[in-house]
Amino acid sequence: MNRILQGYIPKKYLGQNFLQDRDIINKIINLINPKKEDSLVEIGPGLSALTEPMCNILDNLIVIEVDCDILNLLKRCIFYNKLYIFNSNVINFDFKKLSIQRNNALRIFGNIPYNISVQLILYLIQFREYILDIHFMLQKEVADRLVALPGNKKYGRLSIITQSYYDINIEFIIPPDAFFPIPKIYSSFVTITPKVFPLCAWEKMHILKEITFFAFRHRRKILKNSLLHYISKKFLINLNINPNLRAENISVKEYCKIVDIIYSLKKYNK
Repeated sequence: MNRILQGYIPKKYLGQNFLQDRDIINKIINLINPKKEDSLVEIGPGLSALTEPMCNILDNLIVIEVDCDILNLLKRCIFYNKLYIFNSNVINFDFKKLSIQRNNALRIFGNIPYNISVQLILYLIQFREYILDIHFMLQKEVADRLVALPGNKKYGRLSIITQSYYDINIEFIIPPDAFFPIPKIYSSFVTITPKVFPLCAWEKMHILKEITFFAFRHRRKILKNSLLHYISKKFLINLNINPNLRAENISVKEYCKIVDIIYSLKKYNK
């Protein structure tokens, strides 16, 4: 932790748990492998655990931080002149505009507060063509849901929606004592790469969200019953999808096939 930032009191309502383990910091920097020509964006620089070593490598670093007290502290740091700062709520941030301004795909990283992690990952999907890769520290439970496969009890809507647009890999697990204050849970460091060819077209995403909501609302229901108002048993069979399976047994690709049919039928019936 930068000595200038020591003594800062974390704000619980912002979900602030600051990384402080030097070995893990080095491991993260090595995994991201930043290059000077990259447009790197840090979400939530916090107490500069990753910010400072990144600035030792880069000529400039873009940071997005909602906490003005953190930004005022960063002004005292020797690397401050390398920072392009946006005082903004990341959920409202225009990553497309930033990528166009930089004339480069963005590489996004950060220690993401648990209370916005799912919302942020879903929000970033709309900017996927402007993003090269994403490296996040997340709550381990969230990371496990992101990569869960059919048949796993953690497989659900989040798994299906994110895997339709991203390739996701859990790199390593981070223990609670790597942070200050110490959380009650483990974290995971994940690499998220937007798919070149998404499994579900962006204009159909609202259908994917809708059908997965109804499919998983009653997990014990079989598909032909849970999606009765969207697609018939006959169409499911034509797609080589067993209508008697439950939601957690249907693959991401199969859900996307269902979306395609529903989208086509809606267009046809207009």
